[in-house]
Amino acid sequence: MNPMVYPAIVGFAVLVVGFALGMLIQKVRAARRVKDADAYAERVRTEAEREAKTIRKEALLEAKEAIYQAQKDFEHETKERRSEVLEIERRLAKKEENLDKKVELLEKRDQDLRGQEASLQEARDVLAARQAEAQRLVERQVAVLEEVSGLSREEAKAQIIDRLTDEARREAVDRLRKIEEETEATAEKKAQQVVSLAMERCATERVAASTVSVVGLPNDEMKGRIIGREGRNIRALEAATGVDLIIDDTPEAVILSAFDPVKREIARIALERLIKDGRIHPGRIEEIVAKVKKEMEQLIREEGEAAAFELSIEELHPEMIKLVGRLKFRTSYGQNALQHVKEVAHLCGMMASELGIDATMARRAGLLHDIGKSIDHQTEGSHVEIGLDLARRYGEPAPVLDAIASHHEDQEPTHIEAVLVSAADTLSAGRPGARRATLETHIKRLAQLEEVGNSFRGVEHTYAIQAGREVRVIVQPESIDDNEAFLLAKDIAKKIEAEVAYPGEIKVTVIRETRATDFAR
Repeated sequence: MNPMVYPAIVGFAVLVVGFALGMLIQKVRAARRVKDADAYAERVRTEAEREAKTIRKEALLEAKEAIYQAQKDFEHETKERRSEVLEIERRLAKKEENLDKKVELLEKRDQDLRGQEASLQEARDVLAARQAEAQRLVERQVAVLEEVSGLSREEAKAQIIDRLTDEARREAVDRLRKIEEETEATAEKKAQQVVSLAMERCATERVAASTVSVVGLPNDEMKGRIIGREGRNIRALEAATGVDLIIDDTPEAVILSAFDPVKREIARIALERLIKDGRIHPGRIEEIVAKVKKEMEQLIREEGEAAAFELSIEELHPEMIKLVGRLKFRTSYGQNALQHVKEVAHLCGMMASELGIDATMARRAGLLHDIGKSIDHQTEGSHVEIGLDLARRYGEPAPVLDAIASHHEDQEPTHIEAVLVSAADTLSAGRPGARRATLETHIKRLAQLEEVGNSFRGVEHTYAIQAGREVRVIVQPESIDDNEAFLLAKDIAKKIEAEVAYPGEIKVTVIRETRATDFAR
């Protein structure tokens, strides 16, 4: 054999043997792993079976316990239900016993009623017989009376009815007078107390104004400077302010005329500043007027805010505040509108406090009841209609709307605040010196009051006294008795309310006097 081949064969054999040994070792290892895996699986299976048995036992125990608890609860509930059923049966038995007693009592009452009905029927029969006998006696007596008196039944009946009617009327008047006296003794006393307290606690300033304003001049030469060359200055001032300037023979004075009080106030302030400054020409006039207009807007807003703050009124719309401020430059019969509404608001709040109602809402209604007067010279319609439209537009509550609509009796008030506003408005306008009234109007009202009193039957004289606050009526005593005098006073008061326009109230006093005169000779 070739010596080179032998080592190769040996190496190959060793390689084969090594490969076989490696395969054998791997096979042994694999078998061992399989055996270990089977053992682990068996162990896991055994543990799982043991846990399953444990869980099954626990579940069985829990189920038994739940069944026992449910059975126990069922028995307890059954016992309670049985007790309730027994109690109900006891009550039913007692009610049944009571019903039996009531039935027996009703049967006894029924028997008594039957006996009473029989007795009543007998009494009815006796009464019917007596009524028939009485009717025959009455007819016999009526025939005798007709023969004696010479009057038929209808004539006698008419006389009796007339006499009874007069007596009933007199009695009704007496009772009515007593009721009214008792009512007035309490209601009028309470009303007077409330109103007097409000008036005592309320004190406001009086400011009179009109449709013209007078501006004083340092000298008459200033009139020429205000007029300017060919009248250009006065034309520029009138165009910028919308106010008529009247320059006449009045010494050291210029008159401003305009129905719009705000424009008139702007013109007055602007003219006073121009006079003080000395530089009067169209350009300066436009500059001063524009500046005064801005200041006036600020002043109007501040006046409205001050009024709302003084009356403790919150959440008032900004535009409504401006309208309240404009009332400062508005007058009614010489009475300043802003002072008037503030006074009405104070009176409403005080009366509301005395009556135990919302004083804030009453003051709000009093402040805004004349809000339409702030722009009534710019818009068509009465100040009531304009005020209602403004209040609705800016979301005022129902009591305020009612107060605006009814404070001049255009409609019946539906809120107590509206009634207070109407009363306070009358108090404020009717105070002595509150408003300017002409002598002619005053005399005409007095004459009208006397005419109303003289228009009634049995009136001898009528006198309007106390500046028209009281009417005294002298009646003929032979034509009017005491009860008719009482009714006459009410009729005259109603006719005055229907035909005469007046502030406040008018007292009607009917005087009936009987005089007996004789002479000793």
